[in-house]
Formats: sequence, C-alpha cells, structure tokens
Amino acid sequence: MTDRPASEADPLLLDRHGAALDLFTDRVHAVRADQWTDPTPCTDWTVHDLVNHLTAEQLWVPPLVRDGATMESVGDLFEGDMLGPDRIASWDTAAAASRDAFREPGALHRIVHLSSGDASSTFYCGQMTVDLIVHAWDLSRAIGADEQLPDDLVDFAVREVAPYADELEKSGLFAPAVEPPTDADAQTKLLNLMGRGV
Repeated sequence: MTDRPASEADPLLLDRHGAALDLFTDRVHAVRADQWTDPTPCTDWTVHDLVNHLTAEQLWVPPLVRDGATMESVGDLFEGDMLGPDRIASWDTAAAASRDAFREPGALHRIVHLSSGDASSTFYCGQMTVDLIVHAWDLSRAIGADEQLPDDLVDFAVREVAPYADELEKSGLFAPAVEPPTDADAQTKLLNLMGRGV
C-alpha cells in the first residue's frame, strides 16, 4: 500500500466501528425466521452464511487484538457454524466481544498477526469497519430492509478502501470492481468498488 488508510489518522475510528456494528446488528435483528436460507448479493452465500461469516470475524478480534494470537495458534476454532440454534444471540455475543476488545486501553496501539501479515490494530479495525458497512448493505438487500447506508460510514469506507482497492480482486475474496455510472452517489461508488452491482 502506498497510502496510509483513513483509519490510521481517524480519531473517530472506534465510534465508526461501533456504528458499523450497530448497523449490522440492526439488520441481523430484522431477519425473519423464513429468510435465513435466502440468497444474498455475495455469491453462493445465504443470509445464514453471511451472518455466520461476520460472526466468525468478530470472534477473531479478542484473540488477535487482546491476546496477540496468530492464525496458527487459533487454528480452525472459528470455522464452521458459529451461529448455533440462536443465531441472533450468537451474533450479539460476538459483536459485543469485538467491540470490547477494540475499546480496551491501548488496543489500537498494538500489532495484530493477520493472514496477510502483521498490521496495526487501527488498520485491522478499519478493515473490520468497512466489512461491516458493506455487508450491512448485502444483508439489507437480501432481507428487503432499508439499503441506505449512513453518509459518514460510506465516506469513511471509501477513504479506507481507496489506497488498496486494486488489491481487493487480486486477493480472490472480492468480485471485480464495477464501473459506476457517471451520476453515481458515494454509496453506489463504494459498492461498485467492492464488486457490487447496484
């Protein structure tokens, strides 16, 4: 990366992360019992798969940020179904653990050991925040909820992703970016950048 991501200099990073968690939580609580097997904009993922993915991501935060764990030491602990019989409670528990770990004194000054290599905890928190924002839109579309994302979160996500946008598709985890229309608003540009056709 040639530029520092927005999270490196954002004094409101924890607030943005918390708002993104709240946004996704709101959508999880809106999922009806008959919607968990419905498709999402994420290829091959159902609503259950999407929420399970985000739940597992939140469960990774305490060991990585608080304990200094490595991918190898955690192993496959967070693979498979993390939701169990009470999907919403499982999400709420994981989200609270993630929020608490990032908010511990000194947490944002630590180094975390990610699959892509060592990184600052602020960079990791920024990445997690963007993931929550974009997947909140995915979940909203899947369940028919309000798809409008908060402007400040959209602006943050665009600033955060821009320095490494070209690397997203290369990672194999993201679809190719979509060319936005000339009159696209900021949210459309973000979603197009992340491979979503709106």
